[in-house]
Amino acid sequence: MVCGGFTCSKNSLCALNILYIMVSLLMIGIAAWGKWFGLISSFQVVGGVIGVGIFLFLVAVVGLIGALKHHQVLLFFYMIILFMVFVVQFSVSSACLALNKEQQNNLLEVGWNTSDTTQRDVENSLDCCGFASVNYNETCSAPCFYNSSCVSCVSKIQVHTEEVLRFVGGIGLFFSFSEILGVWLTYRYRNQKDPRANPSAFL
Repeated sequence: MVCGGFTCSKNSLCALNILYIMVSLLMIGIAAWGKWFGLISSFQVVGGVIGVGIFLFLVAVVGLIGALKHHQVLLFFYMIILFMVFVVQFSVSSACLALNKEQQNNLLEVGWNTSDTTQRDVENSLDCCGFASVNYNETCSAPCFYNSSCVSCVSKIQVHTEEVLRFVGGIGLFFSFSEILGVWLTYRYRNQKDPRANPSAFL
């Protein structure tokens, strides 16, 4: 049976927003856990992930309250914000899946040069030194540096880059389609009358 009634639309929208709340809390928890145990030392990365998690949490709470109360204004703004997030996320996910090797290397180099903290994290976790070449006249925190057996980090990063981009792109596409589903459910739900309300009420 097709979900077309008021109650079904309300429950579907509530379930979708509860899923978003759980995902947002998971993002915040993983970022905080990684920072607490020293797995991630970059405040930019942790702050970015937590910021995205908080934004998603707030949007989901607005959508959940709007769905429970059938609040027209909250549902309208929720629908607009969710559509904007869909456009951005769909574009980024498609770009992740479409990057070729040269574009991947350029993107990696930009990220490498952005933060010294990120460089140290990568060198320690992958046991490598330098981005494209190893220079033993410079300092490096990787264990291999002390016995002069290091390789460049780009050679190790490239092994996982394509796999990570496909994973991120796939997950992003999945959630982008769930977001457009949320937009459609919200649009339809806004134009349905609550059977428990006054029959003469106009939405």
